[in-house]
Amino acid sequence: MNERNPEEIDRLIQENWDGVCEEVADAAKESGRSAEDVTIIGVTKYVDTDWTASLVMAGCHHLGENRPQVLWGKAESPGFPTKAKWHMIGHLQTNKVRRLLRYQPLIHSVDSERLLDLIAQESVAKNQQTRLLLEVNISGDESKTGMQPQMIEAMIRREIPPGIEIMGLMAMAGLDGDLDNAQRQFHEVRELRDRLSSESGLELKELSMGMSADYQQAIAAGATMVRIGSRLFDGLLH
Repeated sequence: MNERNPEEIDRLIQENWDGVCEEVADAAKESGRSAEDVTIIGVTKYVDTDWTASLVMAGCHHLGENRPQVLWGKAESPGFPTKAKWHMIGHLQTNKVRRLLRYQPLIHSVDSERLLDLIAQESVAKNQQTRLLLEVNISGDESKTGMQPQMIEAMIRREIPPGIEIMGLMAMAGLDGDLDNAQRQFHEVRELRDRLSSESGLELKELSMGMSADYQQAIAAGATMVRIGSRLFDGLLH
């Protein structure tokens, strides 16, 4: 992966980051919002620690990883930029929670009441407050993780345990790749969030929706976070 000249790698990553920022700003403007309304999370599961660090230096301070052991491996790497803010976006096994919390990530992928309670328990033990999102399976694809909307509703209605703050919802569009379907599903997530916020009194301000192929549709539907990976490494991945 690192056979290229490091300066060329840094240049390409910088160009890609600048391009994505411009595209996100344009998408936000088209939907009547500002670029500051949308946080770009650079998904770095595709690349090694050096390329991840280069992305941070290019200006992408929010990093998303699918596997907790990869996240903490990069975070603990000597000289890794301390300005990085971590996001856990993949399925989280319960036996990885305790160590993951050391890096104070925003956890996007809470997909069960059991996982939520464990995060709360471990957060109290560490005397910290963990921010998280509830993952909703809005497309109904059986191969996707996430909870059905009614399960999300039940979790919001119950008393929220200490140690956590539910910031909002996370969702992925269906596997069919149809952008009209994706936008409809993202609107459904936005409507679910709005209803839950109104009923519960919780702000639930974050909507983590959209990836490299459909982030424009997600922004139009109200996403506050988009998870972009492969687009940031155009010209580098084969």
